[in-house]
Amino acid sequence: MARKKPLTVVALMVSGSLLLSGCAPVSDWWSETFGDASGPPEVREEFPYVREGRIFQDTGQDAQMRFAITGLERTDDYTVMHYEVTYLDDFSGPNRNLSMAHTLVDPLTGRVYRQFLDEEGLKYGSESPNEDGLYPVHDGVTNEYTRYFPRIPDEVFQVTFVGSGLGAMTGIPIQDVETERQDPENPTGPDHLSLDDPPARGENLTFANRRPDEDALADEGWVQSFVDSEIASTTRDGDREIISLHSDVMFEFDRSDLTEEAADVVRRAATTLARNVDPDDPTITVVGHTDGIGDDAYNDNLSVERAESVRDLLAEELGTDHRLEVEGRGKREPIAREGGPDDEEARARNRRVEFSYVFNPTVEATEEEEYDDDGLGVAQRNVTWPAPYSDDPGSVVAEGEEDGIRLEVYPLRRDGAYVIGTVAMTNTTDEPLAPELGGSETVAGGPEQFNKGTLGGFQLFEPESGLVRYVAQMDFGESRYSSFAEEVHTIQPGNSHRLVAVFPAPPVDVEELTLRAGPFGEFEEIPVEY
Repeated sequence: MARKKPLTVVALMVSGSLLLSGCAPVSDWWSETFGDASGPPEVREEFPYVREGRIFQDTGQDAQMRFAITGLERTDDYTVMHYEVTYLDDFSGPNRNLSMAHTLVDPLTGRVYRQFLDEEGLKYGSESPNEDGLYPVHDGVTNEYTRYFPRIPDEVFQVTFVGSGLGAMTGIPIQDVETERQDPENPTGPDHLSLDDPPARGENLTFANRRPDEDALADEGWVQSFVDSEIASTTRDGDREIISLHSDVMFEFDRSDLTEEAADVVRRAATTLARNVDPDDPTITVVGHTDGIGDDAYNDNLSVERAESVRDLLAEELGTDHRLEVEGRGKREPIAREGGPDDEEARARNRRVEFSYVFNPTVEATEEEEYDDDGLGVAQRNVTWPAPYSDDPGSVVAEGEEDGIRLEVYPLRRDGAYVIGTVAMTNTTDEPLAPELGGSETVAGGPEQFNKGTLGGFQLFEPESGLVRYVAQMDFGESRYSSFAEEVHTIQPGNSHRLVAVFPAPPVDVEELTLRAGPFGEFEEIPVEY
C-alpha cells in the first residue's frame, strides 16, 4: 500500500561494503531456511547487471536499449537503485518507454516494492531538468539515474527487478551501506536539453538528485498467484491463502447438503488446512458464494447454508485446534464476469465455497516427499532458491505463428516461489501489428483478475496433476493490481521483442510443463530449469 516516508538527513559519502562478502552468508541462509534441500547456486556480486534489447516506445520508434543496474544500496532509510540507460538506435523527438513501473520483488516471500513518488506522481532521485518527468536522451549517450524504494528487510539478500522493458532481471544483490553513493557534483543533463545540442557520443549525462521527503509515497504489495484444478483453486496473496472449492462438485442444483464426492473433497481440504494454517492464528473462515441468478436474499441464505454444511464436516476432520467461522456472500463477489460468451463457465466459477486463512510461514515445500497425496495439490507451496543473474534465456524450445506474429518460447526458469516464462514475438509482415493475445477472452470462465493484460491468456498446465497456473498479479491494495508480465504493444515490421510472464512455481520434481499461449495454442514439454 502507499505510505509516506519521514523526512531524513542522509550523509553524502561513497558507498560502504557489500552485504555478500562471498558465498558463505548465502549458504548459511539457505541451510537455515531450507534445511538439507540442495542449493544454493553461486551468487554473483559484481555490478553492473546488464540487459540489452528492443523496448516499446509510445511513438513506435522502438529502439534498442542497454539497461545496466550499477548499484542497489540498503541504507537505514531506503533501498537506492543506481542504473544507466543507453539507446543504441537512431531515434528523434520525445519518447516514453511503455514498460511497467520499476519494481523490486523478493522472490521468496512475494513482497514487492515500487519507487517513491511525490504528490504529482514524479519520481524522487534523479530530477527531470524540465520538472515534467522527461529527460534529454541522445543516441549513443548514457544517462545515469538514481531511484529510491522502501527499505527492504535485512533478511533479503537479493531481489528480482522488473520494469526496464527487457524482462525480469534476477539475482540482483543488495549492498548494505552506511551512506549512499555521492551525488553528481556538476549535473550535465540540463546542458543538453535540445536535440540540436547533443553531447559527444559515448559521454554520460547526469542529473541533480532529490531525496524523498515527508510527502513521498511508495507502493508496497504482494505477488498474488492463482492455481486451479477441476475441483479447487488457491489464491495466495501475502500471508493469506484462499482455497476455493468449486460448488459444481460439491452440491446438487439449489441444494446445500454435500454430495458423496463433496465429502471426499472436504476431507482432502482438511488435510491441506491442517498443514497450511498458521498455528498462531488458527482461524478459518468458510465463505459461501453463488452465481448471479436469483435475488439477493435467496442467494445470501443459500450461500450461508452451503458454508455451514462444509463447516460441519470440516470440524469433524480438524477437531478443536482451529476456530471455524461462517460467512455467506451470495452473488456479491463474483470472480468471473457473467453474461458473456462463456457465461456457463463463469457462473460455475462463481458458485464456490472458500476457506480463507493466514498460512503457516514455517511450512516448507522444497521436497516433494514433504507432501502426501491426500491434500489438495492446488494449495502446495513450492519454493526453491532465488535465481542467479543471467542475461541468457537459453535456446528456443518451441515456436509458432499466428496472424503475422511469430512466437518463440524459451525454457521456464525457477526463481524462488515462481517460474519466469520468456517468449519472443516478431512481426513477420510489412505493416505494424498489435497482437490479439486474448486475455480473458481465451480463458473460459476464468477469474477475470488473473486474465488481465495482454499475456493474461497464457497459462502453465501440469499434465500429470491437471493443475493450471495463471500469470501472477501484483496486489497493491485498494483493488489496484498490476500484471506480473510485460505488456505487448504494437510491433513494428521486422521487429522482435522479448517478453516475460511470471507464474507460481510447480513442485521441484516437475521438469516440464505445457505452455498455453492464447491464440498460438499449446506447446508441450517446455523444460523447467534452475
